Amino acid sequence: MNAVLGGFTTLLAVIAVGWVTARAGVLGSGAAELLSRLSYFVATPALLLLTLADADPSALVSTTLVATAGSAVLCALLYAVVVFWWRRPRAAQVATGALASSYVNAGNLGVAISVYVLGDASYVAPVLLFQVLVMAPIGLTVLASGRDGHSPRRLLTQPLRTPVVIGCAIGLALSVLGWRPPDLVLRPVELLAGLAVPAALLAYGTSLHGSPRPATGTQAGPVWLAVGLKTVAQPALAFGLGSLVQLSGTALLAVTVTSALPTAQNVFVYATSHGQDTELARDVILLTTVLSIPVLAGIALLLG
Repeated sequence: MNAVLGGFTTLLAVIAVGWVTARAGVLGSGAAELLSRLSYFVATPALLLLTLADADPSALVSTTLVATAGSAVLCALLYAVVVFWWRRPRAAQVATGALASSYVNAGNLGVAISVYVLGDASYVAPVLLFQVLVMAPIGLTVLASGRDGHSPRRLLTQPLRTPVVIGCAIGLALSVLGWRPPDLVLRPVELLAGLAVPAALLAYGTSLHGSPRPATGTQAGPVWLAVGLKTVAQPALAFGLGSLVQLSGTALLAVTVTSALPTAQNVFVYATSHGQDTELARDVILLTTVLSIPVLAGIALLLG
């Protein structure tokens, strides 16, 4: 429980710094977009390259992936179906909510909780790899479809021109080849990677300044739908799917805990970079971050 609270406290402290800098006007009115683009185009690709270079590719075909990936895909599809039936928006407008309903904070909070609660950081590897290699490329391609002037050919090749996907591809190639570049090459990449999480959190914090209270107005329905799916449905589905493939003990606890993690700040960065439903992403991240604390504590008590 202390590890869970400690991880959340760290996140919230950096977000609070972003809010304070926005209130003081230190970084100017375009700080949120600038920081988001810095994280998206520069720092996050470097971080994912390093993460995947040290990862085991076999984690993508592990049994636990049935529960973690299956629950994420089902929640994203449920959100898309309900919102399409309800409001008939364009696909690009649905993409942010679908990601917010299913994309967990595996790379930052997930690693800390895996180490301190589950005792092994490898438990978060399957969902991390699935998100950066499958969910992110698909989601970013759909988000890009919302921009005017994008031909079908350009959209189909979008993943090949997306910084996050390029970073993942290089990192995965290094992992498969078992080759580690010289330190002279890795050191600048490591410096850039260190910006990823702080920049995303600061961008999110600056976006909160001057914004209305979350889940109000016409966006309230989609926001609470995404929050409900992410906070309640995803861990429940992960537990059910994990039980179905005969996971038990720590393995079942791990897939349930990782699926109950709050929405990742990456979703806000992706939405801001493509100009699609940034307010929805901001509100869902805030609400799931707060609500996931008792959910994670309850799961640890019930299954631990």
